[in-house]
Amino acid sequence: MIICKSADEIKIMREAGKIVAKVFLKIEEIIKPGITTDYIDRVAEEVIISENAAPAFKGYVGRFGTKPFPGSVCASINEQVVHGIPGKRVIKDGDLVSIDIGVKFKGFYGDATRTYKVGKVSKVAEKLWNATREALGMSMEKCKAGNRLSDISNIIENRALRDGFSVVKDFVGHGIGREMHEDPQILNYGPPGQGPLLREGMVLAIEPMLNQGSSEVEILSDLWTVITQDRKLSCHFEDTVAVCKDGPVILTRI
Repeated sequence: MIICKSADEIKIMREAGKIVAKVFLKIEEIIKPGITTDYIDRVAEEVIISENAAPAFKGYVGRFGTKPFPGSVCASINEQVVHGIPGKRVIKDGDLVSIDIGVKFKGFYGDATRTYKVGKVSKVAEKLWNATREALGMSMEKCKAGNRLSDISNIIENRALRDGFSVVKDFVGHGIGREMHEDPQILNYGPPGQGPLLREGMVLAIEPMLNQGSSEVEILSDLWTVITQDRKLSCHFEDTVAVCKDGPVILTRI
């Protein structure tokens, strides 16, 4: 069931989203070659707690229901697609580093992802980064009442294919509100004009995941980290967007 939010609920979700955005601003200040992903995790948690919010991912039980996620953020590098566990891995010059942040604030969630180009990245990494970022921007423009859900999916896939990239099919965007993951699931591929009509009050976490090579992925033995099967690069961007009377409102930006 798709839950539409009231104006007051969206107002709280905007506050949650602004906290997410503040964490990204801090990460932009510190991310560089030589730091570890668990350092990013500690800094992010400090910002979240200072804003009287809670890290939404910490302790979250995943798809296998056996191992709670140990970090406050997901940190995925290069061939890692999503759900990378922060740890002692050192970020290097030329890395693509995806940081996924979720917060819970006054009973509602905010969720967004940014991929950072660290130092001088390769030409293909630059091209993949641009395509993924543009796919998010173009797809959010489709978040208008009266459009179909798959209009979002279709524009993401088309943007990926334009530059010869693939989209991850095993992981998707989602509705968001009082739960981190709500209906509907938002595929990153498919024909337009299908699925439920978008209605005012829907809040969606749209998250294109584009791969340099094949769309196929696998999950590591930690039961969380998703990597590309061919070990080629992946890139991930995400924002939380509300479908409002006057069009889409991005909640996870300042």
